[in-house]
Amino acid sequence: MVENKLKREIPAKYADQYGVYDGEFAHIDSYQAATKTIKPIKPNDSKLLGSIHEAIVKTGLKDGMTISFHHHFREGDFVMNMVLDEIAKMGIKNLSIAPSSIANVHAPLIDHIKNGVVTNITSSGLRDKVGAAISSGIMANPVVIRSHGGRARAIASGDIHIDVAFLGAPSSDEYGNINGTKGKATCGSLGYAMVDAKYADQVVAITDSLMPYPNTPISIPQTDVDYVVQVDAIGDPDGIAKGATRFTKNPKELLVAEYAAKVITASSYFKNGFSFQTGSGGAALAVSRFLRQTMIDEDVKASFALGGITNAMVEMQKEGLVDKLIDVQDFDHPSAISLAENADHYEIDANMYASPLSKGAVINQLDIAILSALEVDTDFNVNVITGSDGVLRGASGGHSDTSAACKLSMVIAPVVRGRIPTIVDAVTTVVTPGSSVDVVVTELGIAINPARQDLVEMFKGLKVPQLTIDELKDKAYAITGIPEKIEYGDQTVALIEYRDGSLIDVVKNV
Repeated sequence: MVENKLKREIPAKYADQYGVYDGEFAHIDSYQAATKTIKPIKPNDSKLLGSIHEAIVKTGLKDGMTISFHHHFREGDFVMNMVLDEIAKMGIKNLSIAPSSIANVHAPLIDHIKNGVVTNITSSGLRDKVGAAISSGIMANPVVIRSHGGRARAIASGDIHIDVAFLGAPSSDEYGNINGTKGKATCGSLGYAMVDAKYADQVVAITDSLMPYPNTPISIPQTDVDYVVQVDAIGDPDGIAKGATRFTKNPKELLVAEYAAKVITASSYFKNGFSFQTGSGGAALAVSRFLRQTMIDEDVKASFALGGITNAMVEMQKEGLVDKLIDVQDFDHPSAISLAENADHYEIDANMYASPLSKGAVINQLDIAILSALEVDTDFNVNVITGSDGVLRGASGGHSDTSAACKLSMVIAPVVRGRIPTIVDAVTTVVTPGSSVDVVVTELGIAINPARQDLVEMFKGLKVPQLTIDELKDKAYAITGIPEKIEYGDQTVALIEYRDGSLIDVVKNV
């Protein structure tokens, strides 16, 4: 075993392969960008194919290759299951898949793993059934979990080489000009798919809305697309927003949100021209509502809002409270409409959003990020990937990216969920190091990271209860008792990459 800077033990063979976490910016070095194989298209060549089967044949997909998908359709995605089902019928085995995230709707993936069709996975997240199956040890090789910025870095640097990207396209013309704002299943921004399209050897656009040439606006251009396949349906638009953008009435969540908004508005960063990113859950949306009111009352306007964009942000822009929206993903239909109609709502790819190896990610310009957590420990480390039972059930997302880059990172969470403590002695799995987390906000009050003495001074007069992180943990344990230790097996089922490619933690089978 090799111990990393956070004293997490990494099996030596993986430590040798990936390196281990040694600090937020320890491995930010120059690199040679990845290259790809390009098959030129001649004037009379057609890219339009009759089926997914034909596309698989045309790309020459074979055993051992790597394929990718995007997750902009979230729980409404049909594409990954359609493609993998066809690949399985064709007898292709031993594939690596590199989707930007895996949702509950992708439960059929479990059978493809058991049947040897898929033998390696890298993704940002694993949900419910798929996560539980992998935590039980059904894969011989561990899944590699990467943040959104870390995935973009890995693709751009060649750590992930994609042989074929199968990209769901809300609309495309016959030559492969794609956007996410037209068609039957609009998802808005295609920020995660853009990176795949740029670096994959071959790209297959799968669409249910074939448009006349040229299909504009162009998110992914024809110069990045090899083939186009029209199918009956690529996804369910209602699934895009499923569970993501709920308005909460929960008193505990509302109190957390109110405290978070007070922290923001009491900070020196809250001034004309500030920038922010919020999440899509109930408490995060409530923060936006409290923040909006103070912005109106104090006549403060934001220069930009970033991220996964929600209707709450769109409405704030319509009211003149936010100048620009910078969008890598949309969490609801109104956001997709805004992207189509609003020149100050701008689509970016994941590399520009959050890659630590880009020539300047947008998160580097971010003042405030509001983030969630499954667990936070007394060193301010955050877990967003495994439940308290050690089972994979979450997503790294942009958590470690935005935390490291912004000026004020705030993690919002209840002290206890049900009978499970959220503030603990040591998180089950580290995704974001405590050095990146500035303030933890709960319904009982806030804890400021002692490393940020400037914030301790800044918030001396804040009318919100202030506790140490240990005091919050003690209050959690007073309710739940000390959690029992999880019984793990010897198999490593997941490797948790920090955004720079080093290993910050591993997950064992449960």
